[in-house]
Amino acid sequence: MTDTLLEVRNLRTSFPTRDGIVRAVSGIDLTVARGASIGIVGESGSGKSVTNLTIMGLVPSPPAVIEADAISFEGVDLLTMRESRRRHLRGNRMAMIFQDPMTSLNPFLRIGEQLTEPLLVHGKASRRAAKDRAMTLLREVGIPDAERCMRAYPHQFSGGMRQRVMIAMALTCEPALLIADEPTTALDVTIQAQILEQMQRIRQEHGTAIVLITHDLGVAAGFCDEIHVMYAGKIVEEAATDDLFAQPRHPYTEALLRSVPRLDDETKAEFLPIRGAPPDLSQLPPGCSFAPRCDYRLDRCERVEPMLEPVEGRDSRRKSCHVDITRTQPVAANSTEESVP
Repeated sequence: MTDTLLEVRNLRTSFPTRDGIVRAVSGIDLTVARGASIGIVGESGSGKSVTNLTIMGLVPSPPAVIEADAISFEGVDLLTMRESRRRHLRGNRMAMIFQDPMTSLNPFLRIGEQLTEPLLVHGKASRRAAKDRAMTLLREVGIPDAERCMRAYPHQFSGGMRQRVMIAMALTCEPALLIADEPTTALDVTIQAQILEQMQRIRQEHGTAIVLITHDLGVAAGFCDEIHVMYAGKIVEEAATDDLFAQPRHPYTEALLRSVPRLDDETKAEFLPIRGAPPDLSQLPPGCSFAPRCDYRLDRCERVEPMLEPVEGRDSRRKSCHVDITRTQPVAANSTEESVP
């Protein structure tokens, strides 16, 4: 059996609107190995969630236009798969923890009914066995008095408890792939640490591959083995976590790291937010999408779109940038290079 669990090649997801075509995802490549932990980071609106919702088959088409060279899961082509078979995969072999558990859980159903439903729908267990499995999972994710909680409604739980329920629900059928979309958003730091610790334990004990979507670089640093940085619907840099934090190679990655306060920074470097705002995805500028906000931009950056290519021949690290920022000083905001033929 191959180690590759999920392979995505040249994924494109766009939405026709009155203002033009919104290119939410523009040519994403992604490979997830069994048991891996992959982080996808970037500002809000960079295409992180749409990428993974598309992979899960949860983006309606139409209205969305979804194209790809390949989307395969466990060696099976998802592009040509019938929707009935796709539904059998969701919640079974592929699962997702959604960003807001309050809107993802049904407020009219008890927690027990929602936890046992995946096992019953996929024919994994009898009703009695499904209940036992649900209570076991609630205990595993740190919810005490599981039997009482099975009879409770979502509004009776705190935000952290609801997020734990979402994790338990995603794990009911022991999926091979778990996509976690901002699982620690709006949670205090103590609960964040507990949720991430439980997800890490799940990965180690069950061999589950986890794709973590987050805008929190600290969370990604502590959880992921590999990080993909997204901007304007594209991956602009990908690298092993230690390499990326030690020496970012794309100006956007550097700017993200520079805009986050660090307690271990003894140099007391100035806190610098990224100037400007992400581009309108229906009116992307020519060349590099990050060029209007980039401190290193050259004339060709505004004319020629960079490709995602290996850094210095290293296949494990790639970036899409015309500039080697490790050897180049930032230029003035209005500076350009001499014309390039």
